Amino acid sequence: MKYQELNEAILKGIGGKENIGEVKHCVTRLRFNLKDEAKADQAAVEKIKGVITVVKSGGQFQVVIGNHVPEVYQEFLEVANIAESTGSDDVEVKGLFNKFIDIISSIFTPVLGVLAATGMIKGLNAMFVAFGWIGMESGTYKILQATGDSLMYFFPIFLGYTAAKKFKMPPFLGMIIGASLVHPLISGIMAPGVEPLYTLFQGTIIESPVYVTFLGIPVIMMNYGSSVIPVIVSAYFASKVYKQVDKIIPSVVKTFLVPLFTLLIIIPLTFLVIGPIATWMGNLLGAVTLALYNLNPIIAGIVIGGTWQLLVMFGLHWGLIPIAINNIVTMGFDPIVTLGSATSFATAGVVLGIMIKSKNKEVKSLAVPSFISSMFGVSEPSIYGITLPRKKPFYATLFASSIAGLIMGASGTKSFIMGGLGIFGIPNYVNPETGMDKGFYGYLIAITIAFVIGLVLALTVAYSNSMDPVEEIETDSDIKVDSSSSNIVKEKIVTSPIVGKVIPLNEVKDQAFSAGLLGKGVAVLPEDNVIYAPDNGVVTTLFPTKHAVGLTFEDGVELLIHVGMDTVNLEGECFESFVEQGMIVKKGDMLIRFDKNKIIEKGYSIETPIVITNSANYLDVIETSTEYVTSESKLLTIIF
Repeated sequence: MKYQELNEAILKGIGGKENIGEVKHCVTRLRFNLKDEAKADQAAVEKIKGVITVVKSGGQFQVVIGNHVPEVYQEFLEVANIAESTGSDDVEVKGLFNKFIDIISSIFTPVLGVLAATGMIKGLNAMFVAFGWIGMESGTYKILQATGDSLMYFFPIFLGYTAAKKFKMPPFLGMIIGASLVHPLISGIMAPGVEPLYTLFQGTIIESPVYVTFLGIPVIMMNYGSSVIPVIVSAYFASKVYKQVDKIIPSVVKTFLVPLFTLLIIIPLTFLVIGPIATWMGNLLGAVTLALYNLNPIIAGIVIGGTWQLLVMFGLHWGLIPIAINNIVTMGFDPIVTLGSATSFATAGVVLGIMIKSKNKEVKSLAVPSFISSMFGVSEPSIYGITLPRKKPFYATLFASSIAGLIMGASGTKSFIMGGLGIFGIPNYVNPETGMDKGFYGYLIAITIAFVIGLVLALTVAYSNSMDPVEEIETDSDIKVDSSSSNIVKEKIVTSPIVGKVIPLNEVKDQAFSAGLLGKGVAVLPEDNVIYAPDNGVVTTLFPTKHAVGLTFEDGVELLIHVGMDTVNLEGECFESFVEQGMIVKKGDMLIRFDKNKIIEKGYSIETPIVITNSANYLDVIETSTEYVTSESKLLTIIF
């Protein structure tokens, strides 16, 4: 590991793993909540090579590292053997919908990679049969089918593991719950030819034959292979049972008695109550989504296709992913998420058009990997690096995707597996029973048209070279040449990103800034609530709490704007961001808005350091001599 020695030294200096209550990171520092701060050797940590300084503030032991702190943080978790959930992601999620999205993403994200891989194998196998290359009775088909079908067949076991981790229960207990649902003894109960003992709810939509009883109680058997909802619901209740049992059982026998009683309670409860109800819920969910789709597939295609990019950007697509998986399990196909599947192709077409049309070398170089990534189904680099900052290209992708959704809705396109993305996702739409049908060809037509529309729009109305003018150094008004000297000296003027009173950096309360350890600059006491981009560049750092932003200008100057002192502890409260990491910004673009009065009310200073983090690359950085600045005022002069 790149930072192993550094992290081992820090771990030793703070008193070891046992002294860590919590560790997280902000833009430049590791922030420790230590159980006993007296055990930490501040002087020793400050002497570690790679540590800039140590700051004690807000009850935290803060180790200042620099802009590469996210990489150091990730390796620190490995060195200290600390789970990610104890780091910066371990925050309370507020709001019912946000909690739902958080639970779904936490449970499904770990398995999406292998879900896509096995789905691709299964899809390719279906294509091989459709092309007549192999027969369904051949050994090749059976081995490939077993490989591709394995994850979904035993899906409850995998989801039991991830759900148990999310609900803070030993993962193997979740796996046992999942395994019990798909055990051969259970699946064999309803084997063909087996007669039920009797039937419950006869004549209703939930009519259920009973094949076995548990302690005389009738068990409504379901087919739990590939199921999604039952094991997640069961794991949730199991975690509640586990915690209660753990409080009662003596420590000396907890190792085996807590799992014993948890399983004895929850597994019968799952087969008697949770499983049947959760299965009915899954079937109902599939029926409802299909009914909504059938009302007008074309309108559904336009809406979902045209908004899918927005759903992904805000993380709202996680509400639809489990529905798609559930639909495939209960009905054998999904028509909903399918309607947004052409978005990456539309994005690729737009990016290719920009790459062809633009005369800006930087844009062209950025567009190449973004185009390739979009073709493979990953469009985030294109969104944040190319289309969204320029707005019109982004709108073009939404329009092209909506047309593709319309075509798929009209063609009845459905996905039959959760496989790959982009060009790797084409086998997802091969019907395992009828092969390459109308829906499959509709999908091919849709993604082709999405790509072509995106390309044409970018080449005509959605993109112009005025969006990315080619700038020459000699014409840059911010750079001046001193012709009276035999040496060529250049000056770059950095205007203020904020309105307020200027404070010398050495008067800032935070030692890391006041000592110039993070770079030369000044601080501003804001009189406004908005941070603007002082020059054209890229957002290279945006901390999740939105209290600090790092920019790299087109000429390589790196600027850090840090609103307030210790405001990372507000965890995003009082802050609103208008940019994303990797986004291209223009001079004057709004970056961050904050509530300075509320920050002060909560006891935090609003002194805002503005520093050139790569000051060492330049001859000097000279601060303004004025006491008050606006967004057009000269703040710093960089001497090349």
